[in-house]
This record gives sequence, structure tokens and C-alpha cells, in this order.
Amino acid sequence: MQFTIHADGGARGNPGPAGAGAVIRDELGTIIGSVSKFLGHQTNNFAEYEAVIAALEELFTLVPAGKRAATQVVVKMDSELVVKQMNREYKVKHPNLKAQHARLIQLAGAFTSVSFVHVPREQNSDADQLANDAMDRGA
Repeated sequence: MQFTIHADGGARGNPGPAGAGAVIRDELGTIIGSVSKFLGHQTNNFAEYEAVIAALEELFTLVPAGKRAATQVVVKMDSELVVKQMNREYKVKHPNLKAQHARLIQLAGAFTSVSFVHVPREQNSDADQLANDAMDRGA
């Protein structure tokens, strides 16, 4: 099984009212799940991480336990920081992000592989809309 997650997070004011959004698609490109979560007063980077964490948590519930070990996930996001940190190109220095990074690694371990790809903002509009919807609801 293979899934693609488009994830995005944002904070108005950075830090400020923050939201996380993600869309989960199956191998055929069909949306099988989505996340739109208000995060309270947070930073942009926190929200970016939280978007991927929430998406993987959602995917974890959607994929039967016996099939997770045969599941590949590609995460596409416009956060160069998160992508490069998850690909071990950048170190994680901020204590809050270290905790999220560790959570993300733990969640990713439930699947065969989770890879991270940087995409331009234009290719992440569905997730961006969900993150903005969450910020609108919470503000």
C-alpha cells in the first residue's frame, strides 16, 4: 500500500493563532482522509510539524494493523525546514521541535517507510486551505 500526504501548518503573527492541515490520498489519488486542527498560540514551525503528526496519526487509524508494515508513505510539504530536518540535512535545535521531531519519528516507525519531499506552495493548496480553515475556526 502507498499513500501520499500533503501537509501544511501556519501561524498568523508567528507566533500567533496556528493551524495544521493535511490531505491523505491513496495510490489512485483518491482522498481517504484529511486533518484540520486549530493549535492555539504557536509558531509556524510547530504548526508544520503538527500537520504531519496529525496526518500520520489519522493514517494510522485508517490502515489496518496488519497492513501498516507493508505501507509506504510520501509526505509532501512546503516547509523546507521540516523536510530537511526529517531527511537529516538540518539538525533540530529548538527544544519544542526536538519533541515533535521525536514524535514524528516514532509515528513513522509504524509504517514500512515514510519519505519527505519539499514541494512549492502552489502544489500544497489543499493542505494550506485546511490549515487556514483551522486558524479561522480558532481565532
